[in-house]
Amino acid sequence: MRIGLILTEALGGLRRNISMVISVVLVTFVSLTFVGAAILMQGQIGVMRGYWAERAQVAVYMCSAVSESETCLDGAASEEQVAAVRAQLEGDALKPLISSMTFDTKEETYAKLVDQLGADQASVLTPDQAFEVFFVTMKDPGQSQVLAEAFSGQAGVEQVKDQLQYLEPLFSALTVATYIAVGIAVLMLIAATLLIGTTIRLSAYARRKEIGIMRLVGASNRFIQTPFVLEGVFAAFLGSALASAAVVAGVHFGVNGYLRGRVPFITTWVTMQDAALVVPVLIGIGVILAALSAGFAIRRWLRT
Repeated sequence: MRIGLILTEALGGLRRNISMVISVVLVTFVSLTFVGAAILMQGQIGVMRGYWAERAQVAVYMCSAVSESETCLDGAASEEQVAAVRAQLEGDALKPLISSMTFDTKEETYAKLVDQLGADQASVLTPDQAFEVFFVTMKDPGQSQVLAEAFSGQAGVEQVKDQLQYLEPLFSALTVATYIAVGIAVLMLIAATLLIGTTIRLSAYARRKEIGIMRLVGASNRFIQTPFVLEGVFAAFLGSALASAAVVAGVHFGVNGYLRGRVPFITTWVTMQDAALVVPVLIGIGVILAALSAGFAIRRWLRT
């Protein structure tokens, strides 16, 4: 009976302030959608970074006939210089750090160049002018700088390139986008919290006579406060549910239905399982903030 009365009071309050409730639902929906998007975006960055870190290689370019580096003053790398680099990579100092290693001859490098650019553009070079390249996969991608230091200034080596460096601008841009989404979400959550508090105070003012009667018959403050807190929680829960649905729909239609087939160089994406893990987080944030805001607002109003 007591629970039924509390729920009846809460639902009645929602009906009386339907316009404010709709505002709370919409603001909560928008803010938590940004929160969900930020969480998934950060997850996507982590997935991509992990995927490419395992596959990115460090390329050790040997001097070619057209190299102009100070270490290539004698022209293309000799067989002895190539053998010296191979010996270092297979030596006791570097071998424990290396997962795998391949070597492309001039002919293999030129063939890849033709595949990538086409025969017409690749014809500016001859196979004899192409690079010989060692492709090294590190056990720990964070130690790629060790190779750069090992071959810095070595005769016959033109340059050492970490392929992961080419992706850092992309990761940085996505991280900035995540921070922007989080910033917008925080502002919207603050607005939602203030709006919930205002809604509860207006609801309490509209029912001040009922509250006065409850006090006269001996109702406790907790009994009086609970319907108002539930009003805020119900509205926030509805907004959280809508935000969760938007996040799941975004992954299903936006990622799986659109991006996955149109961005071929990214082969790993966040999944529906990732979206499902975000749902309880969004609902938890919405409900907890609403309960705290509504509880604070009604307690403060009852003291006046």
